[in-house]
Amino acid sequence: MKIVHRDLVPNGPGSVKMIPEEVDDLWHSYNLVSPGDSVLAVTVRKVMRDGASGGRDAERVKLKLEIKVQAVDYDKEGSVLRIRGKNILENEHVKIGQFHTLEIEQHRPFVLRKAVWDSLALDILQQACDPAASADLAVVLMQEGLAHIFLIGKSITTTRSRIEASIPRKHGPAIAGYETALNKFFENVLQAFLKHIDFKIVRCAVIASPGFTKDQFHGYLLLEAERRELRSIIENKSRLILAHATSGYKHSLREVLDAPNVMTLIKDTKAAQEVRALKVFFDMLSNDTARACYGPKHVEVAHERMAIQTLLITDDLFRNSDIPTRQKYIKFVDSVKSSGGTAHIFSTMHASGEQLAQLTGIAAILRFPLPDLEDIEM
Repeated sequence: MKIVHRDLVPNGPGSVKMIPEEVDDLWHSYNLVSPGDSVLAVTVRKVMRDGASGGRDAERVKLKLEIKVQAVDYDKEGSVLRIRGKNILENEHVKIGQFHTLEIEQHRPFVLRKAVWDSLALDILQQACDPAASADLAVVLMQEGLAHIFLIGKSITTTRSRIEASIPRKHGPAIAGYETALNKFFENVLQAFLKHIDFKIVRCAVIASPGFTKDQFHGYLLLEAERRELRSIIENKSRLILAHATSGYKHSLREVLDAPNVMTLIKDTKAAQEVRALKVFFDMLSNDTARACYGPKHVEVAHERMAIQTLLITDDLFRNSDIPTRQKYIKFVDSVKSSGGTAHIFSTMHASGEQLAQLTGIAAILRFPLPDLEDIEM
């Protein structure tokens, strides 16, 4: 995220002019903009004009509008942030109080004004501006006949391609058809690889599968790169990492990120910290249940007893349209930190965040056992 101008008071009012430069920045913007804020941006609106023939013609006009935010929506596939609200800036084409939807895309500047820049908003702004937080990782997750290509950024995992093929059985008379079908499948994965993975942006590409499919594809990739002189692969073959996965489906992504050779590459990133924290939580839940809890009620009681060592919470809980609920969670995170605990805010656009969301979206690793928590109703 590029910050053009900032004029704000921590825990007070202010504005920031920013330009989302990456898809991740749009996700950060989605988490920053809340109902009650105002957003100023250049937009296009259809207006009616009197034509020369006496009729009325529709014309698209570019204008600057500032709206009081009522709803925010993030279109993951189109990488567009849609902000709906009422116009508060005098304009000849749009009356004060008229509804309008601003569409914020990459490289389109906007100004965000808040009555209160709380600790969460300041943290998100800091993360968005921190280039070291980026994972810039590509993952090819595959099994025979199915492959997914994912790009993993600071806060969002995007599915760039899904490749499916029917592969006949390897045994008996179908063996010749098996080899042909597998090579065709690998060729389709290679084409998707070349289209979606840019080594100028991606730090490394992980190829993961059950069994030997990853090794077979890796061999095919290097062989074809030499044969066709695919410079992008030849020059970056040291950045191709192999890892085990139990399937070619998205749910196997978490175990790939958890692999030691992958974790070494992304160890300083927010995504890696989330994966590690979630692994520790699940290990604790299996081996020492009294030192792990989840659900709002259990986590709140644990905090009242100053027992939280690590808080795990999804960003979904902060996007509550009910402002007091949002403020409650912000104060809760601040209180855990001030008590000496750590807090990880998980992105629900990452595999680890999706998994935490299935466990109510809030969990904690405790400093000491609290066996009686189980007796408290959720």
